Amino acid sequence: MSWRAFAYRIARPLLFAFEPERIHRLTIAALRFAGAHALGRALLGLAGGVHRRSDPGVQLLGLTFRNRVGIGAGFDKDARAIRGWSALGAGFVEVGTVTPEAQAGNPRPRLFRLKADDALINRMGFNNAGAAALAREVMLVRERLPEGFVVGVNIGRGAATPAERALDDYLEAFRLVAPIADYVAVNVSSPNTPGLRDLQDPQRLTELLVALRQAGEQLGHPRPLLVKLAPDLDGGAFDELVRALAAAADGLILSNTTIARDGLRSPSRGETGGLSGRPLLPRLLDAVRRARKLAPSMPIIASGGIFGRPDVAEAYAAGADLVQLWTGLVYVGPGLIGQSALVAHNGA
Repeated sequence: MSWRAFAYRIARPLLFAFEPERIHRLTIAALRFAGAHALGRALLGLAGGVHRRSDPGVQLLGLTFRNRVGIGAGFDKDARAIRGWSALGAGFVEVGTVTPEAQAGNPRPRLFRLKADDALINRMGFNNAGAAALAREVMLVRERLPEGFVVGVNIGRGAATPAERALDDYLEAFRLVAPIADYVAVNVSSPNTPGLRDLQDPQRLTELLVALRQAGEQLGHPRPLLVKLAPDLDGGAFDELVRALAAAADGLILSNTTIARDGLRSPSRGETGGLSGRPLLPRLLDAVRRARKLAPSMPIIASGGIFGRPDVAEAYAAGADLVQLWTGLVYVGPGLIGQSALVAHNGA
């Protein structure tokens, strides 16, 4: 066991003594503070453990990623800790999900630890400060980020927006964030906004992507468009959607949280919302394998269930180009970034 893993194992009971959403807010605040100061960035670098032997990076989506390990959407919804994530050694961060207007999200409690399962259940509901506020945060730190650190922005539909006006929300959010984003991820798969997953229809999703691409060209800020899919699609629907996206999107993010509850042991397993963490890994790997066969050249980001080097290696072997961390950071600690960056990509 590395000293980083040991130190986090000692600290974790104290962190887990706090209510989950409260410690999450404190973590983002601490990363924001540390990322703004040279000493803080140095300490974060030690905690993350990324060094010169780590993954040398990749050219993908027309971008240069300094390494293949990123932070998944949902951890830093309002882009408040970007410098902290870069100091920890991540190659990229996906901020959001952000909606055109600020919204409070669902009532609390809405985030639950499943400690016996190394998992979380959340029903946050796209709580965020709005796309304009996020764009301002990214703009203020952009010139202070290291070379090769990529910032993606994940966009979604507002909870109060009728389903028939979903396109308007995505377009408005896109127009606000496209000038500052390196890529834009389209979230149509969260289980916590009623009706959102209905957009996982090949025709509707293709129309949405065409509209976003046209908006980017009109703005003079064309951006790579990635789509984040649910792990709960049945095989036929998933295959049909991936075939359509191979022509309409620039990449896939697999996958979002799941509504499945197979084999869980924790007392909170019955809470509604999306499940993330270790139980998601088999669904993630299956989705990546299927997508890679259907779209051999399409960039794929594996997001979900990554808890260590073996998981990263499996994701690459399945066909992923990049990986994203989220719940694994909660249970393993920031040293997971360095562990993951050490895994060589197999060139799939």
